[in-house]
Amino acid sequence: MARASFRATLTRLRHHYRSRDTAPTSTLVQTPHPYARALGLAAVVLCGAWLGLLIVGSVRTPVGPMDTTMTLRASAAGGTKINVSPLGALELDTHTAPLRLDVDVDQLDPVRSQALVEHPERLSGLQEEITQDVADGTTELAVRSCVAVVSGATALGLAVYRRPRRALAAGGLALALLTASAVSAYATWNPKSVLEPKFSGLLSSAPSVVGNARSIVSEFDVYQKELARLVTNVTKLYDATSTLPTYQPDPATMRVLHVSDIHLNPASWHIIGSLVEQYDIDLIIDSGDTMDHGSAAENGFLDPISDLGAPYVWVRGNHDSLATQDYLERLKNVHVLDEGRAVTVAGIRVAGTGDPQFTPDRSVEAQGDPAERMAGIRLASALRDQRRAGTPVDIAVAHNPVAARETDGTVPLVLAGHVHNRRTQVLKHGTRLKIEGSTGGGGLRALQNDEPEKVRTSVLYLDRSTKRLQAWDEVTLGGLGLTTAEVSRHLPAENRPGAPTSRTPSATPPSPSP
Repeated sequence: MARASFRATLTRLRHHYRSRDTAPTSTLVQTPHPYARALGLAAVVLCGAWLGLLIVGSVRTPVGPMDTTMTLRASAAGGTKINVSPLGALELDTHTAPLRLDVDVDQLDPVRSQALVEHPERLSGLQEEITQDVADGTTELAVRSCVAVVSGATALGLAVYRRPRRALAAGGLALALLTASAVSAYATWNPKSVLEPKFSGLLSSAPSVVGNARSIVSEFDVYQKELARLVTNVTKLYDATSTLPTYQPDPATMRVLHVSDIHLNPASWHIIGSLVEQYDIDLIIDSGDTMDHGSAAENGFLDPISDLGAPYVWVRGNHDSLATQDYLERLKNVHVLDEGRAVTVAGIRVAGTGDPQFTPDRSVEAQGDPAERMAGIRLASALRDQRRAGTPVDIAVAHNPVAARETDGTVPLVLAGHVHNRRTQVLKHGTRLKIEGSTGGGGLRALQNDEPEKVRTSVLYLDRSTKRLQAWDEVTLGGLGLTTAEVSRHLPAENRPGAPTSRTPSATPPSPSP
C-alpha cells in the first residue's frame, strides 16, 4: 500500500512540473491580430498578382499592318499608353482603374504592309479591321491576365503560408480584385479620350501624332480616317526616323503661341523658333517678364525676337522696365501693348497693358494687388471702348492674373503669366483666363532650386472666322539639364461633341438688361 501511495504521489508531481514547464511557453504563443492577418494576405495577393502580370500578363497581337504587344500594368491612374518608337508615347485617359493598358508598336509586318500598298482599296476597311484586331487582342489579354493574376497570387500564397486553403484564399481575392478593376474600367470607359491625347517624346513629332485641332473638333469622322492613314505611313518613319510626317495646319484655324516669364533664358528663343516652324504659328503673344532686372545691359537679349518667324506681341511684366519697353518698341516685327492699346496682327485683335509695378527697383515700395486691380480695371474700360467703337478685341493680355481677372465679361480670352504655374479657368462672366507657366523655366534663378523648373508654353488654336478658341496644346519641356517633352491636347467644354452652347462673351455688345 505504501508503494502504491508513493507511485500516486510521484505521478502527481510529474503532472505538476510538466504543466508548470509548458505553461509559460503556451502563454508566449499568441494568435495574430485579425487586421495584421488581413494586411499580410493583401500584401501577398498584390505582390503575387503583380508578379503574375509581369511574367505572363502580355500578348503579341497584330493590329492592322503592325505587330504589337499589349500589356496590363498596375497603375494608380489607369488609362492607355501607346508607345510608338521612335516617336514617343501617346497617353489617353480612357478609363479609371488600378490597371493601365500598354500597347507597344513592335514592328511593321512587311507582308501586310505590302498588301496595303498593292491594294489601296483595302484602306477603306482598315479602320474596322484595326478596331476588330484591338478587340480580339484585348479579349485575349483579359483571359491571360486573369490566369496570370490568380496563378501568381496562389503560388505566392502557397510559398508564404504553406497551406493550400490560404493559398486558394489569396487566389480568390486576387480574382475578386481583378474583377472589381475590370468593372471600374468598364464603368468609366471614355471613348472620347482620343480628343485630348498627351504626347511624350520627340517634340517635332507632336503635331503629327496629336493631330489637327480643327479636324478633331468639327470633323471627327475625318480625323478617324486620318488615324488609319497614319498607320500606313509608319513605314516611312522607320525608313527615315528623323523625317516625320509633314504637319498640314487646317486653313480655317489660326495658331497663337503664348509664352511668358522667359527671365533671360537664351534657350527660350530656340524653343520658340522651333515651335513657330513646326506648328506654323501665326502670332506670338508674350505676357511679360522677359527680363530679370530690366537693366539696359540686358536689352541685347531681346534682339532674336525679330527673327522668330512670326509677329511678336508683348506686354510689360514686373521684371521689365520702361527702358526694356522702349527698346522693344524699336525692334522689327514687335508690337508693344500698354494702357489698353489694341492692335490687329495676323487678323487677330489684341489689347493689353503693362504691369504697373517694377519690383526690381527696391527704392519704390510695391503697391501689391490693389495696383494690379486698378490696371485691370483700366484695361477692361479700354476693351469696352473698343467694342463700342465696332472693333471688339479677341484676346486681352496682362502680366499679373489679378489684373487679368478684371477683364471678365469684356473679352472672350485673356492671357497672363507671373505665377510660373499653368492654369486655365472660365471666369464668372464667361471670359476664359489662361495663365502660362515660365517659358524660360524660371530663368537662371532656377539653378537655386532643388529641381529645375519645367519650360512651359501653349499653342492656341483659334477659328479663323470667329476668332474663338477651338483647342490648345500645352507644351512642357524638361528644365535645365533635362531633355523631356510632353504635349497635351485640350478642348474647351463648349467645343466637345454634344456640348451645350458656349457662354463665352460675344464680340458684339450684349443686349441691355430689362
